[in-house]
Amino acid sequence: MRTLIRWLGSLTILMSFILVGCSDSGDDSANKEANTQQESSSSSSDSAAKSSDTVTWRFALEEIEGSVQDAYAKEFKKEVEKASDGSIKIDIYPYGSLGTSSQLTELVQQGAVELAFASPGHLASVIPEVGVFTLHFVLSDDNDVNKEVLSSDKVHDLFADRYNSQGLELLSIVPEGWMTWTGTKALKTPADFEDFKMRTMTSPILTESYKAYGANPTPMPYSEVYSGLQLKQIDGQVNPIFAIEEMSFYEVQDVMTIAHHAQFISTVIAGKDWYDGLPDDQRKILDDARDNLVDYIYKKQEEFNQKRLDKIKESSDIKIVTLTDEEREAFRKASMPVRDIYIKEAGDRGKKILDTITSMVKEKEGQMEQGE
Repeated sequence: MRTLIRWLGSLTILMSFILVGCSDSGDDSANKEANTQQESSSSSSDSAAKSSDTVTWRFALEEIEGSVQDAYAKEFKKEVEKASDGSIKIDIYPYGSLGTSSQLTELVQQGAVELAFASPGHLASVIPEVGVFTLHFVLSDDNDVNKEVLSSDKVHDLFADRYNSQGLELLSIVPEGWMTWTGTKALKTPADFEDFKMRTMTSPILTESYKAYGANPTPMPYSEVYSGLQLKQIDGQVNPIFAIEEMSFYEVQDVMTIAHHAQFISTVIAGKDWYDGLPDDQRKILDDARDNLVDYIYKKQEEFNQKRLDKIKESSDIKIVTLTDEEREAFRKASMPVRDIYIKEAGDRGKKILDTITSMVKEKEGQMEQGE
């Protein structure tokens, strides 16, 4: 019965996708776009067609227009369309166009969407290893260090086969800025989290991270967070600053606490069968665009978050608190037992991933200090 319900749910999303792609306009250009989309989602034999044929790749986002993911997708679109001389078109679908984050991943698995963002906050329920990115105090305070680590082949290869096992191809690990707490009060010590209803994504490790502080983690869809805060169903939420501004969460919160405890990390995925079936020249265009965007997105997310913080300060009276090193240390210590929970969930592979990332961060930080 559950399988039938899940199948019907996926069918509903697929039908919604078809309507979104075909109902915007009745003119000829809209019909041509719909026909192009149908052609691009044909069988694997069609995906190996001559690269001179125009194809459309659909890119689904977990965030709205104007977000970091939107900026990434638009730059990706520019790179791919230029490199292919227009023979590859990228259609971008902001959050809400096709479904929730989990549903977007399902659409990629089913071949209905070629590309999407997939955050560990929901993906960890099927790939426990990615829960490492929801652990606190794993990455460096220095983003140059994080870039070296997260964009390395060594880290990518640790996850690749686990994504493949779910019918996915991991293309890139993308940072979106430091996660920031907002709430009905300042959150300066773990004691401040006692019985605090903190909205989280569905990741088991993420919920355990806040339980370790004494909070009451409350999973809730991203689109419902504003009303949840407004109606006092939750006491607070955690997101990068740009998301707090663009979703107006600061309007219904009293205090923003900056702890630099974790970054919001997402991943760019493709369907494995689709990716494997690409002609060599198209796959090279995709891979080159991905590689070219590494420096771009690190600079862009920093720019986004600073500008959005300035905007929040200018347009509201929300109190902003930045934790001291001593205050952060109390949270770091409280978070350590969650690593054992992560290893229990993710097994030996998870332990290897955690050990590799933390050791690489430490090594890179040492090199940075020595000016290497």
